[in-house]
Amino acid sequence: MRYISTRGQAPALGFEDTMLTGLARDGGLYVPETLPRMTRDEIAALAGLPYEEVAVRVMAPFVADAFDETTLGDLVSRAYAGFGHDARAPLVQLGPNHHLLELFHGPTLAFKDFAMQLIGQMFQHTLARRGERVAIVGATSGDTGSAAIEAFRGLDAVDVFVLYPHGRVSEVQRRQMTTPDESNVHALAIDGHFDDAQARVKDMFNDFAFRDRVGLAGVNSINFARVLAQVVYYFTAATTLGAPHREVGFTVPTGNFGDVFAGHIAKRMGLPIRQLVVATNQNDILHRCLTTGDYRIGTVEPSISPSMDIQVSSNFERALHLAYGGDGRAIAQLMEEQGSGGFTVSQGALETLQHIYASGRASEEETSRTIADTLRRTGELLCPHTAVGVHVARQHLDDAPMVTLATAHPAKFPDAVEAATGIRPSLPPRMADLFDRDERITRVENDLHAIETIIEERRA
Repeated sequence: MRYISTRGQAPALGFEDTMLTGLARDGGLYVPETLPRMTRDEIAALAGLPYEEVAVRVMAPFVADAFDETTLGDLVSRAYAGFGHDARAPLVQLGPNHHLLELFHGPTLAFKDFAMQLIGQMFQHTLARRGERVAIVGATSGDTGSAAIEAFRGLDAVDVFVLYPHGRVSEVQRRQMTTPDESNVHALAIDGHFDDAQARVKDMFNDFAFRDRVGLAGVNSINFARVLAQVVYYFTAATTLGAPHREVGFTVPTGNFGDVFAGHIAKRMGLPIRQLVVATNQNDILHRCLTTGDYRIGTVEPSISPSMDIQVSSNFERALHLAYGGDGRAIAQLMEEQGSGGFTVSQGALETLQHIYASGRASEEETSRTIADTLRRTGELLCPHTAVGVHVARQHLDDAPMVTLATAHPAKFPDAVEAATGIRPSLPPRMADLFDRDERITRVENDLHAIETIIEERRA
C-alpha cells in the first residue's frame, strides 16, 4: 500500500512514513493510492467479533508494510485496554431505525480516543525500532488535544505540543489538556480561534528548516492514520445491524470532516452504507458547500458545540481529491483559492460529492431542544455535538437503520447540557478529581515565530 498527496507533488510513501510525516511537503494530505475491497463474506464474518479483532482485519491491508498482523494485534489490544466498555463502541437504540454509536468510552471521553490511543502505540513502536524522537504538534478545538496528550503522555520518544483556542473550549476539555504533569506534554493556549491554531500548525509543517530541525510530526486528522482507525467502528456498527445483508446509514457531527471521510472509506471498501450525512452546527460551511458548491469562509461563531466551530475543514481536501478524480493540480488550485477566502466546486465534482454525502445543520436552539427532547423520550443524555447529529439524522430517517455517532460524553460539556435539561452530568469516577488537579497553561500569541520558539525551547 502506497500513499500519495492530494496535491500530487510529493513522493509516495509507505504507511509508516505517512504516519510519521503527517502533512505532505507539497502541503497536501496523504490518501491511499488504491483502496482495498472486502468481500461480502469477509464483511459478514466480522459480525460478533471483539472490536480489536475487527480492527486488525479492517486495517491490515493499509499497514502491511509496517506491521504484521501479530504486531498490529498487540498494538490494538494495548490501545483499547483502558476503555470503559467491553464493546468499545456500543450501540444504543434511540427509536425505530435510529441508533446511537457511543464513541465516548475511551480515557478522554471522546471519539478521538479510538484513533489517538492506537497511533500513540504505533508511534512508540516505530520510533523505538528506529531509535528516533519526534515533536508532535497539533491544533485542537477541544477533543483532539486531550486525546493526543492522553495517548502520548510519558512516552519516551515523543514530545507533544497542543495548540487550543484560549477561552473557546469547555472547562473539562481544557483541564484534560492542562492537568497532566508529564514533562513531555505541553498545552499552548493560542490567542484566536481553532482555524488560527490549525493554520499555525500547517505553517510549521511548511517551514521545512524548522520541521526537520525538531523532527516535526502531526496527529491532527491531517494524519491518515487517524482517519484509518476511525474506519473500524463503521464496520462494527453496520455488521451488528445486519450488514452486508442490510444497508445502514450514518449521521456524523463533524467540523474537520475526518470522521465522516472515514465512513466513505468504509463504503469504498465494500460496506453497504446507504447514507453518509454530514451534520454541522451554526458554523455550517460544509453544509453550505455540499448544498450549493460554494465554499466561502466566514466568521467562526462560538457555540455550545465548540469542537465544530470551524470554517477551514482540513479533511474536506481528501473528499475533494476523490471528487476531482485525483487531479492534484486542481486541488492545489482550490486550496490556493481557499487561502483567499473560498472557492467554488465544479459542477461535476459537486454532483459526485452530493452522491456520496447528504448534509444538514442545527441551530443553537435546535441543539438544546434535541438534548432535552431526547432525554425525555429515551432517557439518553447527549452532548451538544451528538445532539447536532441526532437533530440532523431525524431529517434523514428511512427504512434502513440510521446510526448517529455520539462523539463525546455529556460530562465534557456540562454547562450546555445543564442549561438544556436542568441536569448537570457527572464525570466518570476515574476522572472525579479533574477539577482538583493543578493546571499548567502557556498563553501564546497567534504568531508562528513565538510558537516555534516555545517548541524549540521545551522539546527534550
